Amino acid sequence: MNNPLLTQDLLPKFDHVRIEHMETAIDQILSENRMKIATLAQQDDPTWETLAQPMQALDDHLSNAWSVISHLNGVKNTDELRKVYKNCLEKLTEYSTEVSQNAALCEAYKKLAARDDFKDLSEAQRKSVENTLRDFHLGGVDLPEEQKQQYAALSRELAELSNRFSDNVLDATQNWYKHITDASELAGVPESALDGAKQAAQQKELDGYVITLDFPSFFPVMTYCDNRDLRREVYEAFVTRASDQGPDAGTWDNTPLMAEILKRRHSLSKLLGFNNYAERSLATKMARNTDEVLDFLNQLADKSKPVAEHEFAELKAFARDEYGVDDLQAWDVGYYSEKLRQQRYDISPETLRPWFPVDKVVPGLFRVAERLFDVQIEAKPEVETWHEDATAYCISRNGEPLAWFYLDLFARQGKRGGAWMADCRVRWRNLRGQLQLPVAFLTCNFTPPVDGKPSLLTHDEVTTLFHEFGHGLHHMLTQVDVLDVSGINGVAWDAVELPSQFLENWCWNPESLALIASHHETGEPLPEDLLQKLLAAKNFQSGMGMVRQLEFSLFDFRLHAEFSEEAPTNPLDMHRKVREEIAVIEAPEFNRFPNAFSHIFAGGYAAGYYSYKWAEVLAADAFSLFEEKGIFDAETGTSFLQNILEKGGSQEPMELFKAFRGREPQVDALLKQSGITDEAA
Repeated sequence: MNNPLLTQDLLPKFDHVRIEHMETAIDQILSENRMKIATLAQQDDPTWETLAQPMQALDDHLSNAWSVISHLNGVKNTDELRKVYKNCLEKLTEYSTEVSQNAALCEAYKKLAARDDFKDLSEAQRKSVENTLRDFHLGGVDLPEEQKQQYAALSRELAELSNRFSDNVLDATQNWYKHITDASELAGVPESALDGAKQAAQQKELDGYVITLDFPSFFPVMTYCDNRDLRREVYEAFVTRASDQGPDAGTWDNTPLMAEILKRRHSLSKLLGFNNYAERSLATKMARNTDEVLDFLNQLADKSKPVAEHEFAELKAFARDEYGVDDLQAWDVGYYSEKLRQQRYDISPETLRPWFPVDKVVPGLFRVAERLFDVQIEAKPEVETWHEDATAYCISRNGEPLAWFYLDLFARQGKRGGAWMADCRVRWRNLRGQLQLPVAFLTCNFTPPVDGKPSLLTHDEVTTLFHEFGHGLHHMLTQVDVLDVSGINGVAWDAVELPSQFLENWCWNPESLALIASHHETGEPLPEDLLQKLLAAKNFQSGMGMVRQLEFSLFDFRLHAEFSEEAPTNPLDMHRKVREEIAVIEAPEFNRFPNAFSHIFAGGYAAGYYSYKWAEVLAADAFSLFEEKGIFDAETGTSFLQNILEKGGSQEPMELFKAFRGREPQVDALLKQSGITDEAA
C-alpha cells in the first residue's frame, strides 16, 4: 500500500490520507525506530553526527506522521478516526516511555556530553543534549526496573484517561442543543447569531433556530438574549458539560476520570522524587519553585481583587437601578455587563463586527507581521487541505520560502472547540544538509459565512486570531536548525505564550487597526468615534477578567501542589475553596467547571495554567518597548525577531528576554496595560 503518511513530504497529501493508512504508518515507523535506536545506543564514542542527529531524524519521521493524524482527529473527528487515534496514542505513549527509560541510550548521550569537543558544538546543539538528559531523568531512566514498569503503566493510563476526558467534553458539547421555533424567545440576539442559529437548524433538518454549546452560538445568547430563562438553561448546559449535573447528567461524566488522572500524576511525580505534580511540572519551566508561582499569582490577586470587587459592585447596582434585578446570577453577568458597557461607552462587540470581516482581518494580520518582521505571506489555494474551509499559505523573505501554514477558521460538526496552533513540520537540517522548513496548523472556531454573507468577527475573535498567529510565528520564523530546540520545541512552557500574547497588542493600536478593520459593505475604515470607544472600553471589567484567569491558575496549581495519597484533593472542593478566596461572582451549586477544563486534564497545561499570566507579564513588558519606539519600529521589530522568534528553545527564555529588553521583566507593565491601579479600585 502506498502510504502518504510514510513519505517525507513537506506538505502532507491530505487528499490521499485515509484512516486505514494511520495505524499502519505508526506501526511501521515505531518498528523501524526501535531497530535503529538499538544500534545507536551501543556506540562506544558517540558524536553529534552519529547519535543526536540520527535520533532527531527518527523523531522527525514519527512526528510528521503523527502530527497529521492528531490534527485530523481534532478537525474531522469521527467514531472510526477516534478509535484509530486512541490505538496510535497508546502505542506512542508506550514507545515514548521506552525511549526515555532506555539506559543504554541515556548512557550514550552522557558520553556525548562528556566529550572534550562538546563545548565546540553550537549553543542550540548543546542545549538540545542537555534537555535530552534532563528528559531521560524525568522519564524515569534512573529508576529500578520495577519502578520503571510502574512509570510506564502510569504514563500509559494517563494518556488513555486524558484522551477519554477530551472525548467526553467533545461529545457533551456537541450532543446538547436547544431547538427554538418562536423567534421572540431569542429577542435581543444579534442578526449574525440568528443567521448561524438558522443554519444550525437547517443542518439538523429542523425549522426555526438551533442553539448549541459551540462558542459562536453559546456566547451571543449569554451576552444579548433578553430571555432570562433561556440564558439560565444554556448556561447550565454549558457549565455542567461532562458532569453529574445538568441536562445530560452522568452521560459523559468526567468526575471519576479527574480523580484517576490526579492520582496517577501524583504517583508518577513521587516515583521521580518530587513531592507533587506541581514540582514535576516546574522542572521544565522558567519558574524555579512552587512558592514563586503561588507568590506571583497571589501578588496579582492582591492587586486585582479590589478592582474586581469594585467593578462587580457597579454591575450589581446598575442591574438593580436600571433593570430592577436584585438577585444578579451567574447567567446574568454577561448580559448586564454588555448593557453597562453599551451605556458607558456606547459600543458593543456587535457594533464593531461589520468592520471586521474575515477577508479584511486575515490580510491585515499578515500585513502587520510583514511590517514587523520583514516577511511576505501568500495564499496557495492549489495546495491540498482536509476541508474547503482550510487554506495553505507560504511565508517568504526576499523571494526565499521560510515556512508554510494552514488556516482553518470556522466552527463545524466534528471539530474540537477553541483555537490552537500545532506544528505540522519542524524546521531542522538533516545529516545530508537538507533543510526542512517549518509548517504550522492554525485552527479557530469562528462563525462561518451564512447565506452569502461574509464571516464577521468580534474584536475578541480578532484578538484570538492574532494570539494563535503569534504562536505560529514563533514556530515558523525560527532560524534554529536543531530539531529539539527549533521553533516552540524546548521553550519553557511558561514562556511559550510570550509571542502569542505579545502580538495581541496590535489589535488595539490605531495604526495597526487601520490595516485590519474596514466595513464589509462599504470598505470604509473604522470611524474615529468607534475607534475611540473601542480603546476607551478596552479595560472594561479588566479586574473581573484578571481574577477569573487567576481563579483558573490557582485552582490548577493548588490542585496539583496540595494533592496527597492520604487525602486526595477533590477538584470541585478545590475549585470552591479558590473561588471563595478570589472570585467576586458567586457560582451556582450545579457549576462543574473543572469537568470540562480540558487545558489541564487533556492538554499540556497541568500545573501550568499560570503560564498564561506569567507570559502576559513578559508580553506586556516586551510591548512597552514598542510603545516607546513606535509599534512598527523596524529596529525593535528586528530585535524581537532575532532575540525571541528566531532563537526558539535554543537558550533560556530569561536570557532571551533580557537580550531583547535589556533587563528582567516587571509585573507593573501588565497591571498598567490592564488598567489595574490603586485608583481603579
